Amino acid sequence: MSIRGLIFDFGGVISNMRWDVARKLEEEHGLERGIIFRTIYDNDDWRAVQVGRGDIDGWREGAQRRLEEAAGRPLPPLHQQWRETIGLIKENVELIRTLRPPYQTAILSNADITLEERIRDGLGIDHLFDTIVCSAVVGIAKPDPSIYRLTAERLSLPPEECLFIDDLEGNVTAAQEVGMTGVHYRVHRGDDLKAQLAELGVRPSET
Repeated sequence: MSIRGLIFDFGGVISNMRWDVARKLEEEHGLERGIIFRTIYDNDDWRAVQVGRGDIDGWREGAQRRLEEAAGRPLPPLHQQWRETIGLIKENVELIRTLRPPYQTAILSNADITLEERIRDGLGIDHLFDTIVCSAVVGIAKPDPSIYRLTAERLSLPPEECLFIDDLEGNVTAAQEVGMTGVHYRVHRGDDLKAQLAELGVRPSET
């Protein structure tokens, strides 16, 4: 089957998570590498928030507490400092713009319940997507197979006609297991999403 739907992860594919900034902050404060990521995302608070069952403020406060416990001392709000540097990957946003039409497009993201509002009111790019599937809204998170099928259904396409892009290999593998074509994209490794899609025959229509 030919590819008719393009499904993009948000953090890491449409926005640059700037893990280089997180690593720099860790170095500046003498912290273990990766601790900023682990204290905000690798915990039960986040696992509840991403399926709509947790408190966002409590999750963020807990991340600071876990960070200070790991460091053994008070610290400035490093998660906030890191988050303030996150921004759109402009070349990927422009690529998505050029792919509509002929392709249908969607966002599929493990995110807190504010994602759609941020995309619409904060970033103003909601018009580039036929649907936005946020894990906290639907109560299911990647790599659960059902969230991939749900996204394909919202595009009125079979999974086999969808291509999914994510920065986490496990999420890509899960998409492939339901029949989608998968692309593992890593902005921090210098991947070129336009070239990756072109290799699979996905290109802007000629005008």
